[in-house]
Amino acid sequence: MKIILDAMGGDNAPAAVVEGAVQAVAAYDVDIVLVGREDEVRACLRECEAAENERISVVHAPDVIDMHDDPATAIREKKEASMTIALRMLASGEGDAVVSAGSTGALLSGATLIGKRIRGIRRAAMAPVLPNEKYGAVLIDCGANVECTPEYLLQFAFMGAFYSKQILGCPEPKVGLLNIGTEDTKGGELQKAAYALLQKASEDGRIRFIGNVEAREVFSGNVDVVVTDGFSGNVLLKGIEGTALFLMKLIKKSMMRTIVSKLGALLVGKELRKLKKLFDAGETGGTPMLGISKAVIKAHGSSDARAIASAVRQAKQFVESGVISEIEKHIDDMKTA
Repeated sequence: MKIILDAMGGDNAPAAVVEGAVQAVAAYDVDIVLVGREDEVRACLRECEAAENERISVVHAPDVIDMHDDPATAIREKKEASMTIALRMLASGEGDAVVSAGSTGALLSGATLIGKRIRGIRRAAMAPVLPNEKYGAVLIDCGANVECTPEYLLQFAFMGAFYSKQILGCPEPKVGLLNIGTEDTKGGELQKAAYALLQKASEDGRIRFIGNVEAREVFSGNVDVVVTDGFSGNVLLKGIEGTALFLMKLIKKSMMRTIVSKLGALLVGKELRKLKKLFDAGETGGTPMLGISKAVIKAHGSSDARAIASAVRQAKQFVESGVISEIEKHIDDMKTA
C-alpha cells in the first residue's frame, strides 16, 4: 500500500512528517511518498538516516499552503503546493491515501475539488473517534460544515455508522443526534427536522437511531455515532480537548503536592499514562474525511513524528476496511424519501 504524505503540512513540518514517515514504514508495512520541497525533505531523511530507504520516495513541490491562505483560493491557485500535488496524485491513482497535517479548510476543499465526493453524497464530513466505555464514539461532523441541512445530518449518520462498523468493529452502531435534551421536541429547527428524518430511517430499518443525546452521553458507551453540525461538533471536540488537558495538569499538580501524594503517583503512574493516551493525538492519529471518494486523513496541526506515524496507520486501516465502498453501496438508503 502506498500512502502520500504532505511533507510541508503542519506546525512541525517537514522534520516531524519525515521522521513519522520513517517510523511508519518500519512499523506498518507501507510505502510512502513525501510531497514537498525536495531539498528540505531529503535533508530531513539524511538526519533520520533514511536517505537510502527504498520504501520512501520524494516528489518535489515548490509551494506550500499555509494557515493564512483562503482554502478554496489556495487550492485553485497554488497548483504546485505540496497539498495540491498530493491530492492530484491520489486522484490519478498514484497512491491509496493522503495524509496531511496542513490547513483543514484547504484539505477539505482540495479533497472535494480534486478527489471528488462520493456520488450522491452532498457534503463530506470530519469524523474523529472519541473514547468511551465500549467501541468508541464517532463524532460527525466536527468542523467541515458549519451550516447544515437536515439531509446532510442524515447522510452523516449513515457514514458514521459505516465507519463505526467497519473500523471500530461495532456490529450495530447506535446513532444519536446531539442536542440540548433527550426529548424529541428539543433543539432548533435543524435538530427537529433531522430528528424526523433519522426516526423515519430507523423505522424503515435502515439505521439504528436512539434519539437525541446530550454531550455528557458521548463517553457513556450508550451511543456509537454522535451526529451534529460542524459548528457544534467542533465546539464539543475543542471543549473535550481543553477539559482533558486541564484535568491532566490538575492531576499532575496534585500528585506533586506532598510526599504522600508523590508516593501515590508512583503506584498509579501506569494507569494515569493509559488515561492520557486516550486523548493523545500521537496515539489516535488523525481524522478521516468521510464522503470523499478516496481516503483522506487530516492529522492534527501540531502533530509530532509519532502522531504522523499513527495517522499513516489509520490511513492504511481506513483503506483496508472498505468504508468508502460501503458508503457507495448504500447511497439509496440515505435518501429522505
